Amino acid sequence: MSWSRNSDTRGYHHGNLKEALMRATLDLIGEKGLVGVTFAEAARRAGVSAAAPYRHFRDRDELVAAVAAVGFERLAEALTAAWQDGRPAAAAAYERAGRAYLDFARRNPAEYAAMFESGLPAEGHEALQQAGNRAFGVLRAAAEALVAQIPGPSRPPALMVALHTWALAHGVASLFGRADGARRKLPMAPDELLEAAFLVYLKGLGAPSGS
Repeated sequence: MSWSRNSDTRGYHHGNLKEALMRATLDLIGEKGLVGVTFAEAARRAGVSAAAPYRHFRDRDELVAAVAAVGFERLAEALTAAWQDGRPAAAAAYERAGRAYLDFARRNPAEYAAMFESGLPAEGHEALQQAGNRAFGVLRAAAEALVAQIPGPSRPPALMVALHTWALAHGVASLFGRADGARRKLPMAPDELLEAAFLVYLKGLGAPSGS
């Protein structure tokens, strides 16, 4: 599923109630935060009765989880496009993937909030868990490619590198790269901060840099 700003959340047509409710939920997050998302308000925004959401979602949490799952699917697509199977060099592709992560957070603050701030356990929502795993899988692939270029005795576990990569990208994105009120001031561009962090990290690992 892909979001469109042309979606009309005041009503649904041709059977797209589920997408209308999810689009309404994103709009509510953007305006009021996650605390402003209720079944009743999402239904009102979509122009349907308060009972209509139950056709597709068990409760409000399942609705937010569905929105978050789509977000992770779209993040996975963005990371995959940036990673490009590690071409032309793993380190350069690694940095591209990091910038893609940051760009996603900047362009999609409501979606990003649903993905990381809802407090919903992924284990309780299968589609959300699978989508999150796919997004992380791209970072894992990048880590494995980088680790393969480090001499054997000092080669770190790829999973550890993937988790560090995620933490770096997510930290910069959450604190400095968002387009909403949660953004912190920074004396440099968030992209520059992330690039510097990656360079320091790669140097510490003994991996080749992207330059």
